[in-house]
Amino acid sequence: MVTVMKFGGTSVGSGERIRNVAKIVVKKKKEDDVVVVVSAMSEVTNALVDISQQALDVRDIAKIGDFIEFIKEKHYKAIEEAIKSEEIKEEVKKIIDSRIEELEKVLIGVAYLGELTPKSRDYILSFGERLSSPILSGAIRDLGEKSIALEGGEAGIITDNNFGSARVKRLEVKERLLPLLKEGIIPVVTGFIGTTEEGYITTLGRGGSDYSAALIGYGLDANVIEIWTDVSGVYTTDPRLVPTARRIPRLSYIEAMELAYFGAKVLHPRTIEPAMEKGIPILVKNTFEPENEGTLITNDMEMSDSIVKAISTIKNVALINIFGAGMVGVSGTAARIFKALGEEDVNVILISQGSSETNISLVVSEEDVDKAINALKREFGDFGKKSFLNNNLIRDVSVDRDVCVVSVVGAGMKGAKGIAGKIFTTVSESGANIKMIAQGSSEVNISFVIDEKDLLNCVRKLHERFIEKRNG
Repeated sequence: MVTVMKFGGTSVGSGERIRNVAKIVVKKKKEDDVVVVVSAMSEVTNALVDISQQALDVRDIAKIGDFIEFIKEKHYKAIEEAIKSEEIKEEVKKIIDSRIEELEKVLIGVAYLGELTPKSRDYILSFGERLSSPILSGAIRDLGEKSIALEGGEAGIITDNNFGSARVKRLEVKERLLPLLKEGIIPVVTGFIGTTEEGYITTLGRGGSDYSAALIGYGLDANVIEIWTDVSGVYTTDPRLVPTARRIPRLSYIEAMELAYFGAKVLHPRTIEPAMEKGIPILVKNTFEPENEGTLITNDMEMSDSIVKAISTIKNVALINIFGAGMVGVSGTAARIFKALGEEDVNVILISQGSSETNISLVVSEEDVDKAINALKREFGDFGKKSFLNNNLIRDVSVDRDVCVVSVVGAGMKGAKGIAGKIFTTVSESGANIKMIAQGSSEVNISFVIDEKDLLNCVRKLHERFIEKRNG
């Protein structure tokens, strides 16, 4: 039996918390072989992003020195709180000193050269996990178990050289980790990072630590992948919006994927696919309430007595409406739109096209709006010239900025008659006006766009009708 346990940044946010994590791991080791995947300590990755940009823009060596002191102090304090053995403390401090010295040299290099490549940025961002993993491994050893800290590449995650969002080329996880497990060693692997064939460090993009855990679980044919975070599983909606939100005991992979994609922050969508392919259960647990059962995600589409299982939201988005009678019957227009947006790295969150073919609506991140408009202008010319005599495919583009996406998810929605009508009636009763609708082919998700000012009341009304009253 092999269990992969991933701990997020808040779980290892201090030395005290790291020791708590070590205790959870050691307890699990009594039942199964364990591989641990760890994130950077909370706030460290964001601090690394900021200092790398400052090193490039400001080029102030004194600021780099201040940052290095901050990072050293934070991790030294964690060592003191997490580890009792003086011998293990000294061993871990040597590793931390070596890595912090390495980080300082890289940042000074960026400042002097005035250059921050995607490769060097990945290298800098990797230090968060590369500093936390030796401390957690030391804390596990301090509690009497054998442990070793490994980087993602050392654990067998080999990627391409698409720095910033690397793709996995192959996994050597079984070859690298099974021999350690047979010797009773607990590997503590850095989440978020892998290594190219040439040995360069890469990062796996947003949600990378969860993804690392899923990849290791996949490579080892693990019995379960546990995602330990600061909430007790997946909730029916955001408890900050709806205080009566409740924990969902079980979800299917497809429900979890839809929820993760449409704003539920507990899991990243990419985490689910490797587990789903091999049928490995994912268990979402709370580091601070380990006795809580959490949420179990499996292949089973459990039909509960509630058709709707959860409601998720995405804020800070914008709705782009593309209009033009010239698009009717012209093949390849949509392909050109998405190609233009893709070339600018604009991520399209939601798509809807009218049956008349005269309009296409897209939801993108608020920060991508200007890039999206410029990309469309480059591809289709000046759509501000509205006369049909100009033969423009696109006649007009409008942008709604103060909007949000609401997604209603549940396996019970598949084939349920009249569910869409009931959802939209409830939305209307909440006072919200729907600007765009999209339904996934899985039929377990209906998503729509409303004004952000109407979000709170809308979600509360939907939650009350479809989850609290358990009807539909």
